[in-house]
Amino acid sequence: MIIIITIDGQPVAKGRARIARNGIAYTPAKTRAFESHGRMAAQIAMEDRAPLAGAITATISAVLPVPKSWPKRKTADALTGRLRPTSKPDADNYAKAALDACNGIVFADDSQVVDLVVRKLYGADPRLVIEVEEIAHAA
Repeated sequence: MIIIITIDGQPVAKGRARIARNGIAYTPAKTRAFESHGRMAAQIAMEDRAPLAGAITATISAVLPVPKSWPKRKTADALTGRLRPTSKPDADNYAKAALDACNGIVFADDSQVVDLVVRKLYGADPRLVIEVEEIAHAA
């Protein structure tokens, strides 16, 4: 069974931990808010099921908005997939935010993820889509 979690809106990559003057590390507010929305979406997708216990494969798609300043032809290329985002943030930071949002809800710990694919795409409706599947054990 594939579990699909969709977090609507502009995807947010995991921000670097910041250190306050008192020496305490904290996660940036934008990242915390995005992960909170992700946890809510994960709970809805799980429908009161227990977290997956085995090895997991995950595919994460960060669908980013096309810059408004782009000409029509470049926008069309972006929306058809001929042009992909190569600017920051890095794809792995989207994966970190996505997996942290699913921790303890979809799976017990993100260390269970043994196969991971991360994509950055352009789209008309920005969102982050997480597809998770437990790998069947061989008998």
